[in-house]
Amino acid sequence: MNRVAARLSKAFVEQLSWEKDEPAWMREHRLRCLEIFERLPLPRFGPDLSALDLGDLTYYARPVAPVERLEDLPEDIRRTFQALGLPEAEQRALGGLRAQVDSEEVYRSLLRELRAKGVIFMSMEEAVREYPWVQEYFMKVIPPEDNKFAALHGAVWSGGTFIWVPEGVEVEIPLQAYYRMQTEGVGQFEHTLIIAERGSSLHYIEGCSAPRYSRMSLHSGMVEIVAKEGARVRFTTIQNWSKNVYNLNNKRAWAYAEARVDWVSGSLGSRVTMLYPTTVLLGPGARTENLSFTFAQEGMWLDTGARAIHRAPETSSRLVSRSVVQGRATSVFRGTIQVAPEARRAKGHMECSTLLLSPEARTETIPIIRAENEEVELGHEATVGRVSQEQLFYLMSRGLDEAQALSLIVNGFVSPILQEIPWEYALELRRLLEMSFAEAVA
Repeated sequence: MNRVAARLSKAFVEQLSWEKDEPAWMREHRLRCLEIFERLPLPRFGPDLSALDLGDLTYYARPVAPVERLEDLPEDIRRTFQALGLPEAEQRALGGLRAQVDSEEVYRSLLRELRAKGVIFMSMEEAVREYPWVQEYFMKVIPPEDNKFAALHGAVWSGGTFIWVPEGVEVEIPLQAYYRMQTEGVGQFEHTLIIAERGSSLHYIEGCSAPRYSRMSLHSGMVEIVAKEGARVRFTTIQNWSKNVYNLNNKRAWAYAEARVDWVSGSLGSRVTMLYPTTVLLGPGARTENLSFTFAQEGMWLDTGARAIHRAPETSSRLVSRSVVQGRATSVFRGTIQVAPEARRAKGHMECSTLLLSPEARTETIPIIRAENEEVELGHEATVGRVSQEQLFYLMSRGLDEAQALSLIVNGFVSPILQEIPWEYALELRRLLEMSFAEAVA
């Protein structure tokens, strides 16, 4: 089953499960998710999804069998990875790398030192087959009833990453997974599950991209994180989808007592994005920080945000967003801080800033703060500004062209986010910004 574009049905889901040699519990899970998907409506808020034709998708596409040496990949895939700098990143700064094209993994590696510490870093399919206890965690943080695309994901998921960090183990070098949509009209549904045991730590980096085709594509991955007592998890995403991709993701974490979960993201591209990473603070002293940067250009609607759900005392959250909008594009920030009655002495802060680069650009901020007890410290601030002609004139009078001047202004605006990203990836984002401005003013 290298490529399947058949109508989404019970027969297709069963075939997919049999092809992957899954245990009975996963087949039953997929079928239950399909039933939930069929009865749930599309989201009733946000961007228009009427052009998203779920009947026209390729739900499974496998390019090649996985390999453990980059030189063993087919030449076209190897050239793509070389252009993206993956070999150099792996050699310089990564403890392990997994790469997925369309529906399946094509490359894997893990440093010997991390294997010796007991760290598990493998494909999600392998984990489902090899570790029965994965059932205790799979789609428990984000149940299929959560929304229509969570249910769709649960029915047809393929690929993705499983990470388990033993108690007290610190993974000092980041692990990375890279996802590439190579096939026109494909749906990519990778599933990432990270379990950090008590007192452990991990930094995981996710990269995403796709070439531009005329047909619509869908990316509907899922990320579930379980950070147990005292664990620290940082999840960094660098996304550069093409303008024909609908990026409708679900990301959520559970943070137990004294645990910390941080989300850092840089998002460029896609026709539509709906993404709201969420941390549920379940134990006393749990903390979360969400730092995000989005760049919406002509024809894009980037509907993003973050959520922090305080369910224990003395928890804290900080949500910071920087958005840049250029041309006839829309950027929406939806932020939520919710404090339960038992979450006394909770602290939460939400900050959203938007920079508009053209008269046609649109932005909207929708903050929600709900406190069900009075012993809290909560705050919100939002700003919207435009690049002035005086700023541009000053920089261009110093020898910069318009694209370089815009890039310099925007880099300064988003620097609080970029400085939290490993420098190799921050440099990549800066290059992408420069290329985008050069194309826009050409």
